[in-house]
Amino acid sequence: MSRKNAKMPVYRCSFCGRSAQEVESLISGPDVHICNDCVQSASEIIERHKKELSPSETGPLLTPEEIKARLDEHVIGQEHAKRILAVAVYNHYKRINQKGFGDDVEIEKSNILLIGPTGTGKTLLAQSLARILNVPFAIADATVLTEAGYVGEDVENILVRLYQASNFNLEQTQRGIIYIDEIDKIARKNSNPSITRDVSGEGVQQAILKILEGTVSSIPPKGGRKHPEQNMVHIDTRNILFICGGAFEGLEEVIRRRVGEKNIGFEQDVESGHKMSKSELYARVEAEDLVHFGLIPELIGRLPVLSALHELDRDALLRVLTEPKNALLKQYKKLIQMEGVELIFKEDALNAVIDIALKTKTGARSLRSIMEKVMLDIMFRIPSMENLKSVTINADVVAKGKEPVFEFSTDKKSA
Repeated sequence: MSRKNAKMPVYRCSFCGRSAQEVESLISGPDVHICNDCVQSASEIIERHKKELSPSETGPLLTPEEIKARLDEHVIGQEHAKRILAVAVYNHYKRINQKGFGDDVEIEKSNILLIGPTGTGKTLLAQSLARILNVPFAIADATVLTEAGYVGEDVENILVRLYQASNFNLEQTQRGIIYIDEIDKIARKNSNPSITRDVSGEGVQQAILKILEGTVSSIPPKGGRKHPEQNMVHIDTRNILFICGGAFEGLEEVIRRRVGEKNIGFEQDVESGHKMSKSELYARVEAEDLVHFGLIPELIGRLPVLSALHELDRDALLRVLTEPKNALLKQYKKLIQMEGVELIFKEDALNAVIDIALKTKTGARSLRSIMEKVMLDIMFRIPSMENLKSVTINADVVAKGKEPVFEFSTDKKSA
């Protein structure tokens, strides 16, 4: 055979078998080849295995003080709630890893209930924990849950979210943490038993009971409704820590009646004589108040750790706006900086934002909507302005909608 007719060797990926002509690149070694697609797949598998490692395999679990210090970076105030969460999370994994201590004392898990007005940071605490902890973590919303067979989500779908968050690793799912938000929305509609089904209230509470305490629950791996021919995954919930949170709007009136404030006519504390705020009332909450609100006693008994979050005052709201790593003011400054422009927010402008937020009575949740309203026109105009150096916002811009101060690097201004 002539050299002209000799065929060039065809190199193929040793993993998928595709030739060099079928892939973007082919890396060759001694008697082995791998394509770019297989390299990417291998990298994804390695990253997934890293996420599946338990805390003991990836390093020591953070101490309660370390967990609280990390929470301090994201959440302003709520010192008592952060301490409770830090201790509960730490003890949760000590409890799971208690094997080998040579005794038969079994430590029971302590699920947590967070109570506080809207905008005090309940959900943010849970989301911050998700970033800090090297464990599977899922957030579920109680408002969409219904009894099995009715329109809505089954209670078991809470576990599906945790199973998916753990990359479908059953062992890690059974060591995870679930935050159930808006738990107050499944309260009974009234204190008297009804002859009709309360499919999104008491019925959901009853369905949650065994999951909170510990049971083996069958879930469809991809969520949705169960059907007989479907392959189920069986999850043991005994080592899953549940954190529940809710605003419990109206609970303060239940507490007022119990402590006897209305007996003296001015809604004052019997002992000190001063009018009690919503936060002070929440700090006095007891199990019987939650029963009157609409939670069934069995559910309250499975949430033994109770923490009340207090309302944010002026100083706290100002810190929320400026101090955390992802503070709103830092976010807007970054957005404007990406246009090559400096954003200057005067102190009186910040105070004006806080004044509006205090009037809305929705806590830190109102800060973003106020800032969006203030910044909308500015963010609309800045990309079209040439030679713009900085924009300064004062109290009149926030409170009266006046024009901000634009500073240009040259005398020429854009229309």
